[in-house]
Amino acid sequence: MVSGRVLVLGSLNVDLVTRVERHPRPGETVLGEGLRRLAGGKGANQAVAAAAAGADVAMAGCVGDDDGGAAYRERLAARGVDVSAVRVVEGVETGHALIQVSADAENSIVVVPGANHALDEREVAAVDALGPGDVLVLQLEVPFAVVCTAARRAAGRGARVVLNVAPWASLPPDVVALADPVVANEHEMQALAEAGAQPASLLVTFGANGASWDGVTAPAHAVPADEVVDTTGAGDAFCGALAAALARGDERDAALAAALAAGADAVRREGAQPDPYL
Repeated sequence: MVSGRVLVLGSLNVDLVTRVERHPRPGETVLGEGLRRLAGGKGANQAVAAAAAGADVAMAGCVGDDDGGAAYRERLAARGVDVSAVRVVEGVETGHALIQVSADAENSIVVVPGANHALDEREVAAVDALGPGDVLVLQLEVPFAVVCTAARRAAGRGARVVLNVAPWASLPPDVVALADPVVANEHEMQALAEAGAQPASLLVTFGANGASWDGVTAPAHAVPADEVVDTTGAGDAFCGALAAALARGDERDAALAAALAAGADAVRREGAQPDPYL
């Protein structure tokens, strides 16, 4: 069987991570322990996860003309991701995420988009290389108009669209309907329902309680509490592994099992990517 390709169109961020005993309340200051610079951004996280799962992966996105952007392009290329569609935007900083990880391994994140807001038709053009059997992966940390155009164009070329509606934003009904699947957590699923969106295919993740794809549930891989290090990248690892499995032609059950295994593995390490230091 000839595997399809995976194109991830999305964000690339430099993550600045510190550990806290607990997350601060409004108006409160808490002390952080350490400050690490890690590779992040939902798009790049998912591209790395798809490549780690054995897929032929390309990334379309933007970085700034700074040290972080240059280092990130080199990092992706070293991990087998085609970066020919990762554009360097002059005079703009690479996107950043400010992340606090608490003692119970929960995280809070502030994203500063930077160059991620510069995506336009030049990145969408990467979709023109796709066809039947290929998979386009999208998230919502880049301009929504770009996401919508890319999804419609990919579907028109016969490629499969995997749409991760995170961070949550309401999208046109036709874009939601053409994704196979829409990937959402419990909160995003509720937001979809409240917005009246009707995905043709919906995959809902429940963290440690597994996932459900169009009503068919699968249990999560059990991870002992003392092995949980950081939940930051679990959802992105899930999406990347899912896309890789779909691109190689796996049926739903096998693809979902591979995605759940990747998500469970991700919580055992720091950062959103393996060997995450940037």
